Amino acid sequence: MKVLSWENSDRLFWLGRYTERAYSSIKFFADKFDSMIDLNNCEYMEQFANQACFSEDDHDSIYSNLMRAYDNAIMLRDEIGSETLCYVQLAVYALNKARQSDAPILALQRVTDNIVAFWGMVDDSVDEPNVRSIVKLGKRIERIDNYAKLKMNAEEIRREMKRLNIRIERTGLNYDAQKLFHLNLLMNAEELDYDMIVQEIESLVLNERQYFAHASGL
Repeated sequence: MKVLSWENSDRLFWLGRYTERAYSSIKFFADKFDSMIDLNNCEYMEQFANQACFSEDDHDSIYSNLMRAYDNAIMLRDEIGSETLCYVQLAVYALNKARQSDAPILALQRVTDNIVAFWGMVDDSVDEPNVRSIVKLGKRIERIDNYAKLKMNAEEIRREMKRLNIRIERTGLNYDAQKLFHLNLLMNAEELDYDMIVQEIESLVLNERQYFAHASGL
């Protein structure tokens, strides 16, 4: 297992989260965009697309999340490899092309294709198991967080939690074992407490300062 700095472990974790966030945001945008077509309000649809997809000022836009993923990927070239990094670069390129397209949904499909290809390259080309696992853990945490916020089907969330349980020990990251235990209890409940799941999942992995405070009982 490769010894990673705190900084690169954190970058890998957020690379996983931001790629998933961009991917799921595109799916959410596509659903909303389809529903607005029925309203036949072209001006509003264009405003919505520009804000949700391409705004550089909106912290939650697809562009902002994908650029944060790209910034982390650039810093991780040695960990993930140039070929894997290339697919994040291609996703950014595809998003910039989509900005100029008259058919944004079709153009955004190229972005999601490249994000999926990036995840595939992490599996296929990254040799270090903890590097792969940290990216995948970030992805799972982001997906559970999004699914819980949207109050999606319980079985979908439980499926992602099972994958997280398999992955988390392989990362070498510090995490709150009590929160993990509590999350699994929440997942086994007949009715999910979505708000509590969001609260616990967002604070499951400890950064350096949180870890030392946690270890000291502060």
